[in-house]
Amino acid sequence: MVTDLKSILNTWYPNRDNQEWVLATLYKIEGSSYRKLGAMMLISSLGERLGMLSGGCLEADIQRHAKQVMSTLSSKTISYDATDEDDLTFQLGIGCGGIVHILLQPIHKANDYLQLELVSKALNENKPGRYLQQVSPILPAGSGVFTQNDELHGLSMNRKAQLVELQGATCLQTSIYPPPHLLIVGGGADAVPVYTFAKQLGWSVTVWDTRAANAKRQYFKNADAILRITPNELKEYCITHKVDTAILMAHSVELDASTLAQFKDVPFKYIGLLGPKHRREQVLEHANTRVSQIKSPVFGPVGLNLGGDSPESIALSLISEIHAVLCDKDAQSLSHWGQEPC
Repeated sequence: MVTDLKSILNTWYPNRDNQEWVLATLYKIEGSSYRKLGAMMLISSLGERLGMLSGGCLEADIQRHAKQVMSTLSSKTISYDATDEDDLTFQLGIGCGGIVHILLQPIHKANDYLQLELVSKALNENKPGRYLQQVSPILPAGSGVFTQNDELHGLSMNRKAQLVELQGATCLQTSIYPPPHLLIVGGGADAVPVYTFAKQLGWSVTVWDTRAANAKRQYFKNADAILRITPNELKEYCITHKVDTAILMAHSVELDASTLAQFKDVPFKYIGLLGPKHRREQVLEHANTRVSQIKSPVFGPVGLNLGGDSPESIALSLISEIHAVLCDKDAQSLSHWGQEPC
């Protein structure tokens, strides 16, 4: 299942004219909801669903409404109210206890595919922007306007969406961000679960290792790039391709240090040094630098304190920490487990 917007659109694009499609967008939330404002799902005439707007409890009924939109080529809005005893959502005990409002729009050549082609192109070129959809008064043919906005680069990866008033109409404005780009320095066996978790989240992943025995494509099949260039060339690659985070896990002080020395002035949002504190000091010493001289935040030892010592557990801990940093979150338990009585 694909759930990130880039993967959704990349799956849709080659089939955009082979099937009928509907865009379902979560445009208003009252109370609690599984997904956030601006979440999108594509539904095809062959029954394919790309993305989710709930935890899986509403999608079948949303698909039923989407079929109507396909047959009429006219947009509509639907609501699910888990607080109303007369609402199907309440009666079945599904949803998160709030009210969600969803906009359904047909997608076809005549309405410029709601400019989803432009959104897809921007995401694949690592460019951010804003997507505007009119929700009231509803436009039967559908509306979608994408505007590239490079000022959004460098912000949190949380996709911001809000209802705005424009020229007498209510529109949903959604900030579109390219997926995070992770660089893994070192292509050993323990890098595979790190790569796997990142790709499952929809992130771009580049693997760098100059050793021929490592970073083999058969173990990193869907990596966006596998590089064996010099550390200096790697620095230029990171700047050009807007790499957000780097994890140094080559299990070689020399290789980790050679890249860290080049990364001192690269504006990463996260640099992680795998291993204990004393190894971090070794890498810094070999790189002839100090943490205070590095432009980006440096983490080492890396990861959240989740427990477990398998490569998969370490990868989960590492990716979780990066995810929290990119989302500007504190990575604390939402129920404050272990801090106060339940």
